Amino acid sequence: MPLRVLVVLLLVANLLYFTWSRGGLAMFGMVPASLAQGEPERLTQQIRPQMLKILKDESAPRP
Repeated sequence: MPLRVLVVLLLVANLLYFTWSRGGLAMFGMVPASLAQGEPERLTQQIRPQMLKILKDESAPRP
């Protein structure tokens, strides 16, 4: 019986952590720092992002 209680408590704790880390508890004021701040400093460090061009690799074999 005590082992079942421990397993259930660990599962609930894991579920709460998962919900918190995905921002699901934001309505209660509990948001992880990664979701609250973002990374605006990375946007300011970009040098001419409009020059970036994505090219297709033509040498890759077709499936």
